[in-house]
Amino acid sequence: MKPSTVTRRSMLRGLGFAPLVCVAGPSIAWTESTQLTAGQLIQRIKDHTGGSWGGATVDTIKAGDPNTVVTGIATTFLDTYNVLERAARAGKNLIVTHEPTFYNHQDETTGIEDDRVFLQKKALIEKHKMVIWRFHDHWHARGPHPDGILEGMTAALGWKKYQDPHDPKHFVLPEARLDALAGDIQRRLGIRTLRVVGKPEMKVRQIGLLPGASGRERQIAMLEKKNVEILVAGEASEWETVEYVRDAAAEGRRKGLILLGHEPSEEAGMKYCAAWLKTFIPEVPIEFIQAGEPFWRPA
Repeated sequence: MKPSTVTRRSMLRGLGFAPLVCVAGPSIAWTESTQLTAGQLIQRIKDHTGGSWGGATVDTIKAGDPNTVVTGIATTFLDTYNVLERAARAGKNLIVTHEPTFYNHQDETTGIEDDRVFLQKKALIEKHKMVIWRFHDHWHARGPHPDGILEGMTAALGWKKYQDPHDPKHFVLPEARLDALAGDIQRRLGIRTLRVVGKPEMKVRQIGLLPGASGRERQIAMLEKKNVEILVAGEASEWETVEYVRDAAAEGRRKGLILLGHEPSEEAGMKYCAAWLKTFIPEVPIEFIQAGEPFWRPA
């Protein structure tokens, strides 16, 4: 097989992202004889992410042997059973997942050791000699670059030119009705089950974006800001932030909430992660595998 090289700037531009400045060595031609272990590649990702890796974090190996030779890398929002099957078919055995593999934030398996769903997923991972590594805390907090999830989502929404340079989670968009804004977001991200709280006819411009499950405190703090009319978030407790916004709207305040779902609110960030990894890991093939929205609407 002829060696192939990665053109870093064209890769990111093709996906709609500005080139990144990375602390990387010379471009290395990939060949079938190139052998790097999962542990070596994870360390390289850590080195390029920046920040401290010495404290408590969920960004650890969840399954597999770090000495496994990597045949390919797959990034994903969440390594579902279906994602793992697709990765295996594509020859990708280092899985970089943003969210947990085993159904809780810490990936604790105590209490489910005999659960058939857990055991079948574990068996699939072992059969294909996969290494599962979570990339959550440090992808959000990477330095000196912006939050990787926010960066990817901003590009997917087409909001980069509306982003506040001093507050990257704040956007000033052209004025539109709330229902029109929600519909545009739904089309851009391909969401089936987007939900909205607030008056559909309200004209809005000032948007706060909090992907994922940021929690009541951060969500309400964002909504309390005078320059935020609409909070666009991943998920929220229905008896906390949702009811806060419903009351605010009933009181005549210019407040609304658009819930994308956790997966649609972060998945573009892991697509961006695959493009970012290609800028400094040219030795093995890398691809993004979409987990997909779990919810659907009946006909």
